[in-house]
Amino acid sequence: MLVKTESVRKEAPKGESAVICRKATVEDVEPLYLMIEEYAERGIMLPRSRQALTRQIDQFVVAEIGGRFVGCGSLFRLGADLVEVRSIGLRDEGKGKGVGSKILELLTEEARRQGIPKIMALTYAVDFFLRNGFTVVEKEIFPEKVWTDCVNCKKQHACDEIAVLKMLQ
Repeated sequence: MLVKTESVRKEAPKGESAVICRKATVEDVEPLYLMIEEYAERGIMLPRSRQALTRQIDQFVVAEIGGRFVGCGSLFRLGADLVEVRSIGLRDEGKGKGVGSKILELLTEEARRQGIPKIMALTYAVDFFLRNGFTVVEKEIFPEKVWTDCVNCKKQHACDEIAVLKMLQ
């Protein structure tokens, strides 16, 4: 649960708006749903219903440029010492501007604030996570993830995502 978030502002080049990352609100459910659905249709993310997003809205952060939704990410607690970065994605206008790193930075700071020492993700964007201080690890070291989500995934026995981990303490 994201309790305290502060907006993170990244200075923009002259003539462009700054990137703002903030805690998601119920008003963000529709743009979150549409973006996650687009990624899910391409097999990159697990789909989420509008109802699930509404229930889990406190787990999400969103990024905006000039007041326009350009990205999101969420943090999900898997255990006492482990959280997962989920549903991190960007619209085209957010790519190449450090928006994904800002989202990940805000989620990482929330994990630190909660005293959680490990943050993980299953991803196809390995290079992005490596640039942000994560290392590649074996999926099998996360039984919490396997029994929470993977058990219901159609790719369960042929998962092609890569596990990444960052130690925070």
